[in-house]
Amino acid sequence: MARVVKEAVSDIVNNHLQDPRIEGLISVTEVKIEPDLKKAEVFLSIMGTTQAKQKTTFEAIRHAAGHIQALLGGYVKSKFCPHLFFHLDDRLKKTMETLRLIEEVSKDFSQEN
Repeated sequence: MARVVKEAVSDIVNNHLQDPRIEGLISVTEVKIEPDLKKAEVFLSIMGTTQAKQKTTFEAIRHAAGHIQALLGGYVKSKFCPHLFFHLDDRLKKTMETLRLIEEVSKDFSQEN
């Protein structure tokens, strides 16, 4: 069920929302569903040009949660359609920053030798 919700929310956010505040690369990184299927925690990674635009995009998606929920009903073949709660997932951003720092240190080390 988590996989279905992850794929559906990703499709909805990237292809079915018309809000001009939503921009950048948006990935659904994880979905955690409670055993009773009534609640789903949806984690989003947003890669935008600036931190402010990323925050604006996230708030626009949270604002559209009811609409996303309604569209999700068309994807989920279950007695219950989970209520969605969105969270910002910054693990990808932290990973990219770590890789950048490693590359920077590697260049400095190469120049010294």
